[in-house]
Amino acid sequence: MKKSLLTDIGLALLRIGVSSMMIFGHGLSKFQNLVAGNFEFPNPLGIGATPSLFLAVIGEFIAPILILVGYKTRLASIPAAITMAVAFFAVHIADPFKIQEKALFYLLAFTVIALLGPGKYSIDRK
Repeated sequence: MKKSLLTDIGLALLRIGVSSMMIFGHGLSKFQNLVAGNFEFPNPLGIGATPSLFLAVIGEFIAPILILVGYKTRLASIPAAITMAVAFFAVHIADPFKIQEKALFYLLAFTVIALLGPGKYSIDRK
């Protein structure tokens, strides 16, 4: 196989895998809380629980859906990465590394996606 083909397959796997994990592991429950009117949520930036929940839904549910399908991928990776930076540096900074690890993993993955783009197998490339 050509190197570019392997790169495009790898980018698709990264995009789809990481986004799916974020959506179903973290974002969907926050989205469901938002829709149900349950606005109880941590306030790590001091902007209020409701705005914090709204921003978390953007970063953990809406942006990963866009990344998963490869639409506006680089742009969508920014709020996802910022959300994970807040999770790592503000929410989990005093926790043991085992707890911090997930936020750091997602931060790195979304940063890589932002830098490398979606690859050939995406809506952006059609």
